[in-house]
Amino acid sequence: MKNSIGTSVVLTLAGESHGPGIVAILDGMAPGIHVDESFIADQLARRRPCGATETARREPDDFSILSGVNEGFTTGAPIAIFIPNTDVRSADYAALEHLVRPSHADYPARIKYKGFEDQRGGGHFSGRITAGIVAAGAIAISALKAKDIRIGTHILSCAGVEDEPFGPEPAAQIDRLDGSDFPVLGNVADAMTERILAARADGDSVGGVIQTAIDGLPAGVGEPWFGSVEGVIANAMLSIGGIKGIEFGSGFALAGMRGSQANDPWEMPGDGNPRTITNHNGGVNGGISNGMPVVFNCVVKPTPSISIPQHTIDLRTGRNTTLQINGRHDPAIVRRVCIVATSITAIAVCDLLALHFGTDYINQHDFWLDR
Repeated sequence: MKNSIGTSVVLTLAGESHGPGIVAILDGMAPGIHVDESFIADQLARRRPCGATETARREPDDFSILSGVNEGFTTGAPIAIFIPNTDVRSADYAALEHLVRPSHADYPARIKYKGFEDQRGGGHFSGRITAGIVAAGAIAISALKAKDIRIGTHILSCAGVEDEPFGPEPAAQIDRLDGSDFPVLGNVADAMTERILAARADGDSVGGVIQTAIDGLPAGVGEPWFGSVEGVIANAMLSIGGIKGIEFGSGFALAGMRGSQANDPWEMPGDGNPRTITNHNGGVNGGISNGMPVVFNCVVKPTPSISIPQHTIDLRTGRNTTLQINGRHDPAIVRRVCIVATSITAIAVCDLLALHFGTDYINQHDFWLDR
């Protein structure tokens, strides 16, 4: 199982939904980066479920930093973070041991791991593991903010309710999302919540589209072909369970445009920094950042755990059967996945910057002078 992502800045994840806890190891971060544990806690709180629209599982996420940080600064050694699991109910999954849950990893995991996988709560495939992404991502987000690079994600659409998209200069919109319990830009939170609750009342679930913007990424980052900005980010985003598609800029809408509409003309504004008049290509040309905001959308599928009876198979008997999933599940993960998307994007951006400028680019200090 490949549990690491990145080339220069590398994130490794370990743990299971109902195991002792989640482990995230972030390797390759420069020394001297300030680590604010209260900010990490705030970011984890944004991932945690809240209210009737999400799972009743309530984990406090009381994390411990085991290595790589001393006196509030990164040391340059691997940063290991442990997040205990405390609110587990493994008995909820006992009846499902041999039943294949539709659209879960149950069957392919059984084949790949010969039946030795931990299937409780989805095991290592559970969304619970994303807590490690958020904890590690908080350190990357702080490092990038010190370089005036901001990243934000909001719910662009959910169950047919549309939010306003990021504008051509999204920095202020990103700042508005910081600390938001329900990350939307317009006045649509109540309407989205109503649709989610309606699905929950039916024993069903809904999905949506999230939109992420990276503001302040300098031009020239990324490699053509196999190290492109789009490729690195897409690899990270599609590693998140539940995300089934990604598009940059105008994405699939480009197929319905002519070149005269899809092209992004260049201009030289008063500040002397070239920019494009439009941003249909999402801030990337030839796989390399062009200095415009990098903007991309991701499709989040409806949560597969629903309480409506579904057709499936029993692997023990080899027969067709039905199942009805009980327990604690989200009728929509679209809100919670936003901070996960921001976090893993920040780690991917740190990796891209380290590969282009060197690891010390995201260091916030002249280390020797400050210490």
